[in-house]
Amino acid sequence: MSVELNHTIVHSRDNRESAEFLANILGLTVGTEWGPFIPVVLANGVTLDFAAIPAESITVQHYAFLISEAEFDTAFDRIKAQGITYYADPHRKHPGEINRNDGGRGVYFPDPSGHGMELITRPYGGWA
Repeated sequence: MSVELNHTIVHSRDNRESAEFLANILGLTVGTEWGPFIPVVLANGVTLDFAAIPAESITVQHYAFLISEAEFDTAFDRIKAQGITYYADPHRKHPGEINRNDGGRGVYFPDPSGHGMELITRPYGGWA
């Protein structure tokens, strides 16, 4: 059996707000609430299960999404239209910029719970 990531739990202050935020940026659908989780399913079948927990218990994580050039254009337009601050780097030293690493484009932005979201059009370092 090959090993695949099936799902992960994303801690959030408000699970519906965070799920809808990401789904809107990426053009995805928010799934039906299941227990304490609100799922967002990615194209490769991985589910991000958003769970509400107290804000002081949230450990900020990083989530990177590999998308096409056309999807990047659409998502980046949504980021700008919503007035979301974005960066070319994960350390937030280059606000209002995107990167062009490895011949692609990338952008970092925070979600409503402070997680670092990243959109890239090429895997870094040739990782597949």
